[in-house]
Amino acid sequence: MNELRSSRTSVLNAVRDLRWETREVPAPGPFEVRVRVGRIGVCGSDVHYYTHGRIGNFIVEAPLVLGHEVSGTVEALGEGVTRLKVGDRVALEPGVPCRKCEYCKTGHYNLCPHMRFMATPPVDGALSEWVVWPEDFAFPIPDSMSLDAAALLEPLAVGVWSARRGGVKMGDSVAVIGAGPIGCTTLQAARAAGATTLIAVDLEDFRLDLARQLGATHTINARSEDPVARIREITAAISGLPLSHGGVDVAFETAGSVPTCRMSLEAPRPGGVTVLVGLPPAAEVSLDIVSAASRETDIRGIFRYANCYPAAIGLVASGAVNLDVLVTQRFDFAATPEAFAFADAERARSMKVMIDVSP
Repeated sequence: MNELRSSRTSVLNAVRDLRWETREVPAPGPFEVRVRVGRIGVCGSDVHYYTHGRIGNFIVEAPLVLGHEVSGTVEALGEGVTRLKVGDRVALEPGVPCRKCEYCKTGHYNLCPHMRFMATPPVDGALSEWVVWPEDFAFPIPDSMSLDAAALLEPLAVGVWSARRGGVKMGDSVAVIGAGPIGCTTLQAARAAGATTLIAVDLEDFRLDLARQLGATHTINARSEDPVARIREITAAISGLPLSHGGVDVAFETAGSVPTCRMSLEAPRPGGVTVLVGLPPAAEVSLDIVSAASRETDIRGIFRYANCYPAAIGLVASGAVNLDVLVTQRFDFAATPEAFAFADAERARSMKVMIDVSP
């Protein structure tokens, strides 16, 4: 069946230039579902494309639909779909790999060279009334989960992958440097993995207050304290080791700035781990590698995530992770341009901007 539906869509045509278009949405193909979009979270990468037109080598060279934190309701099924039914509420994992290469077959599909990722040029995102997506990357959510939380399973998947890459285990101490949405999901994922000392670092008190609400045992405002010195004091007092050997088992850089990258290499104890989650604006950053090497600091990067959505759903459904509290502002779909302007201008007092696309 080749039924077409008219879908109102927000399209980025140029820097700070979002325009409305009416696009035709085809019926789902084999093993695909059509989803009536319910919620779209505005991610920092969306805002960066909106304000700069590029992130590294990913350049907006043609009109692009933004939005990759998405939830909604299944409306139509393509041939061969067996996992889902019409009416299911779902979260969409925005990256679809080839499923055939070595990376896919060994469980590292986030590194697939043929990855199609929503809202990453030239692949369109989900800021539309309807989207068609492969059924194996559409995950049903329990009745207890809000559509807001379902959309935010995407940043939680980043947090889950970060905790896995960091090897967080029971009793560990961690520092999350940057208490924005990714920092707060990483904090909660680390707590769920067993970390018992959780230190959040940020410049804004309202984010630190939220981090404490979500499980941070200590918070540090970097405007008034030296974060590395304070982290070493806290952990040395707990372990009984001298200050020279203070530091966390795992430090997560989640702010994406040059100072926080440097901080994340200094925060682990000797033999500890640094996980680089955020991406600084400059590709080359001056770091004290001699200190990191002499302290045997393991430096690990992450790129998105793989096989994390089921775990993320379970964490939210069990109450171990709270995503709803991250939503600080909500805009109707018709106010999408205003939502992006707000997310850009009010970063200091905003955690997560959510766009409601519901009928």
